Parts: sequence; structure tokens; C-alpha cells
Amino acid sequence: MQPSPSPQLLPGSAKDIDERPPAQPETSLMPDLTPPSAPVASRCYSHGKQETDEEFDARWVTYFNKPDIDAWELKKGMNTLIGYDLVPEPKILDAALRACRRLNDLASAIRILEAVKDKAGPHKEIYPYVIQELRPTLSELGISTPEELGMDKA
Repeated sequence: MQPSPSPQLLPGSAKDIDERPPAQPETSLMPDLTPPSAPVASRCYSHGKQETDEEFDARWVTYFNKPDIDAWELKKGMNTLIGYDLVPEPKILDAALRACRRLNDLASAIRILEAVKDKAGPHKEIYPYVIQELRPTLSELGISTPEELGMDKA
């Protein structure tokens, strides 16, 4: 003999309400004082080869020396480079300034110099050194420093 099929119930019908499990007894208002499980200590090691300073510089010089670099790539590269915890080497900045010249983008060239001054922060000897190293390039490309333009007095 087969069991008879149970009638279809709509949610919330009287029969459905009667068949619900009884309510749980009231719980204590005391907080649960069991200590949480301790986090598992793990270390993430880089399995890749560590890049040397020379390789880092060469990678960025190559990036900015691309003959078909566009304005977006220039700005993206500079934003990434400025995001690092370092002041870019003059040879990297030389390549970036030459990319600005190829794009005829004087505003980006000035922003690069401003960003370098900002990155130098309290180390007042870094920015003059960078400008000294870049002076031949700045003269060749016809780029004035923010100080020469009077932008440091604002």
C-alpha cells in the first residue's frame, strides 16, 4: 500500500503554521565568554626573482622610451612610479621628460618635476640634485622648472 500524497500547502496557511517546530527556549543574556580561535600564522614569500636597482631603472627607462607611448601610458607610468616609496632616478625622469616632449605635453613635464619635489619631502638636498642632473635635458627640451615659472610662490 502506498502512502497517500499530502495535500499541497501554501506558505503561511493554517496547516503550515501548526507544523512549525516549537520556538526555541529563551537564551541567556550572558555574553559568550569562550575565547575566539587564534589566527593561524602564515607567511607569504615571494617566489620570484628580486629586481635589482639597475633592472628597475632600466625597466622604467625602456617604458618611457617607447616611441609609440601615448598620454595615458605616460600618466599611468608616472602615477605608478610616484606611488613607489622612492624618488625616481634622474635617468628615469630624463626618459619621462623626453616622452612628454614627444607628446608635446608641457603640463605633464611640469607635473613630473612637481611630483619629484613632493616625493623628496623633507630631504631638501634631493630635489636640487635631480634638477642639476636634469639641467642639460631641461635646456635641450626647452622645459622650465616650476621655480623658474614662479609656481613655487603660490
